[in-house]
Amino acid sequence: MGFSLRFLGAAGQVTGSLYLLEAGPHTLLVECGLVQGQRAEETRNRDPFPFDPSRIDAVVLSHSHIDHSGRLPKLVREGFAGPIYTHAASQALCDIMLPDAGNLNEKDAEWENRKYHNGAPVVKPAYTREDAAAALRQFHGLEYDQPREILAGLTLVLHDAGHILGSAIVELRWHEGGDERTLVFSGDLGYRDAPLMNPATRLAHADTVLMESTYGDRRHRPMAETIAELTAVFTSARAARGNVLVPAFTVGRTQDLLHLMAENFDAWGLGDWRILLDSPMGIAATEAYARFEHLYAGGLFAGTDQPRLPNLYALRTAEDSMSVNEMDSGAIIIAGSGMCTGGRILHHLKHNAWRPQCHILIVGYQAEGTLGRRLVDGAGEITLWGETIGVHATVHTIGGLSAHADQQDLVDWYGAFEDRPPVYLVHGEAKAQRPLRERLCREFGAPAEIAVYGERIEIPPGR
Repeated sequence: MGFSLRFLGAAGQVTGSLYLLEAGPHTLLVECGLVQGQRAEETRNRDPFPFDPSRIDAVVLSHSHIDHSGRLPKLVREGFAGPIYTHAASQALCDIMLPDAGNLNEKDAEWENRKYHNGAPVVKPAYTREDAAAALRQFHGLEYDQPREILAGLTLVLHDAGHILGSAIVELRWHEGGDERTLVFSGDLGYRDAPLMNPATRLAHADTVLMESTYGDRRHRPMAETIAELTAVFTSARAARGNVLVPAFTVGRTQDLLHLMAENFDAWGLGDWRILLDSPMGIAATEAYARFEHLYAGGLFAGTDQPRLPNLYALRTAEDSMSVNEMDSGAIIIAGSGMCTGGRILHHLKHNAWRPQCHILIVGYQAEGTLGRRLVDGAGEITLWGETIGVHATVHTIGGLSAHADQQDLVDWYGAFEDRPPVYLVHGEAKAQRPLRERLCREFGAPAEIAVYGERIEIPPGR
C-alpha cells in the first residue's frame, strides 16, 4: 500500500493550507487553513471539502495561524471525528483564535444577509463559535522532538520551526513491512534574526520535503538595519505629533514588536507615547507567550506575565477601543488584523489614515487582494464601510520584522538534508517560488518543483 500526498490548498498561493495524505489504509490531513485575501476568494471557505471529512482518520497541524488552522471547525461540523495533533502551545493559541474566527464568521454572514436580504439565498457562516468549541475538544497537544505513533504504522515528530509560539516542522514516518518513508513539511519557517523565536530546526533526512516559499524571492534586511529604520520612524512620528498605527498579526508579530519596544524603549523615545494593544485576542495570545516562555529565547516578560513596557495599556473592550478615536496624537496603536482585512485596525484607519501627521507601520506580509497590500502599494484612497477615505498618512513597510524565513534561510534549511530529496514548494506566490526553485536546482541539483493544486505525488521509499 502506498504513501501519497495531494495538494488541496496553499499551492500557488500563500493561504488556505490543506494537504491530503494517504498512508496505507489511513487518510489524514496536514493542515486545514482558511483562504485569505479578497472577499471573492474568502467565499471559498464555505465550499464543500474535496473529500469526505468523515473518512479522515486524523489531522496534523503545524501551528495556530488561521491560514493553517482556520477550517478545522468546519471540518468537524461536516463529519470529522478524529484527533487533531499539534504542539501544546499551538493548542493553547487555537483555544483563543478559533472561537474568535467563528464569531467573525457569524458576524460576516449576518452582515451579508442584511445587505442582500431581498430575495438572495441566506448566507450561512463557514462555521460558528460553537463549531470551534467542538473542534477544540478533539485537539491533542504534543511536545517537540517526542515521536508519537498517531495511526498504526505512522509516526509523527514535531520539531521547532522558529516561526511563532508552538510552530512546528512536521515529520511523518510511514512504516510498511520493512519499508520506511519519511515526509517532512516545513510548516512556516522562522527568520534567523527573529526577535523571540529560536532558529528553525534543521533535519538531515527526508524522502520528500514540502517547503514554504513565502519569501522565496528576497532577502530580509539585517535586524540592526530594521532597528535603525524603526528608530527613524518613531523619531519622525514624534516630530509629526500624530498617531502610529500598527496592523499586526495578534500571534507572533505583536509579541515580537512588544519585545523590540522593550529592548529599545529609550532609543525610540517610547516613554513619550501611550502604547495601546487594542486586541482582546492579542492580549490573550501575549498571556500564552508568558505561559510558554520556556520555548523561546525570552526577555519579553522578565519573570512576570506582563511585558516590560511601563506605558503599555491593554484595551479589552469595544468601549476601550472606541475611546482611542478621540486621540489625534501620542498613541502607538497595535491592532489586528495584520492584513487589514477586518478587526479594530479598520476603525483606527478610518479615524487616522486621512491625517498627514499619522504614520502607518506595516510589519508583516500582505497578501494580494488585501487592504494592507493596497496600502503597501501606495493606494491614495481606501474604502471602509462604503466610505471613501483619502490616505494622507505616511506608510512604512518594515520587511525585516517578518516571522517567515527569507530566501537564504530557506536555501540553508533545505541544504541540511542529505541526498537532496525531492522538494515541493508550497505557501508562496509564483513570483516568489520561481527564483527559489531555480536556486535550489542550481546550487544543489535538487529535484525541486512548484506544487500544483490538485496534484497527487507519491512519497518514494527510503534510500
